[in-house]
Amino acid sequence: MDTDLTAAYDRCRELHRRHGRTYYLATRLLPAWKRRHVHALYGFTRYADEIVDRTEELPPAERAARLDDWGGRFVAGLHGAPVDDPLLPAVLHTIAVFDLDRDDFASFLKSMAMDLTVTSYRSYDHLLDYMEGSAAVIGTMMLPILGSSDPAAAREPARQLGFAFQLTNFIRDVAEDLDRGRTYLPDEDLARFGVTRDDLLAARAAGRTTEPIRDLIRYEVTRAQEHYLAAAPGITLLAPASQACMRTAYALYGGILDEVAAQDYDVFVDRALVPQRRRMAVAARALLTPAGTPVTLPGPSVPPPGPSVR
Repeated sequence: MDTDLTAAYDRCRELHRRHGRTYYLATRLLPAWKRRHVHALYGFTRYADEIVDRTEELPPAERAARLDDWGGRFVAGLHGAPVDDPLLPAVLHTIAVFDLDRDDFASFLKSMAMDLTVTSYRSYDHLLDYMEGSAAVIGTMMLPILGSSDPAAAREPARQLGFAFQLTNFIRDVAEDLDRGRTYLPDEDLARFGVTRDDLLAARAAGRTTEPIRDLIRYEVTRAQEHYLAAAPGITLLAPASQACMRTAYALYGGILDEVAAQDYDVFVDRALVPQRRRMAVAARALLTPAGTPVTLPGPSVPPPGPSVR
């Protein structure tokens, strides 16, 4: 690789190492030649997220212009134009190597733009429309890099794993998202448990939850588990050399739900994190697990608090 391309991959790897610790640990279990491509995808998604969420001092119109400009340079690069950017050469190279679906990247950028104007979602179906671009497509982007014995059968589990991971993040990061003026837990779910946005803000200010919010979070954990369950069959469809990586990511992201439960579903008292000792034990166990071994559903055992979580 030329110097600029190597530097772009290094930049993506550093973004991944600094901001995606759980996923970065899992990626270290991949064959070395695959890792840089996963770092490239992470770098692409993280940088777009930085434009949206780390420039909050700027008015939404200027943030949107920055995202449009960066997205425009990316699209130009897809069509062969020279790209002057510290990380785009890496993702463009990865797209070319694996012939990744360009529509997935367009869907992702569309969802990132939504974060500039949309502050809540009325129903879970509306949230799923957002997560289709922000999460499900990450699974389908990753699939050609990970490899599969049956890509068609593995596609839907890959999408479901994207939903599971992102909903896990939404559950853990309720307080952080409130600070950005957003709620990702659907308005219909809040109403179901008698919770308002003001209630969430009050709990954020107090640093502790209430019983209705606790019930709401327990409900969302149950919903996330349904996505993990739907994703589980896809792990054994991956190339054997990729299974330890995704088995680790599956267990560690699901482990965040364990930590939420251990805090009695209080997402305001502390940010739920999987302890380092457990992280390393999960990775070691995944390395020793024979390829083809089914994964077990992560997270706490939570009975649904109502009819269906759908």
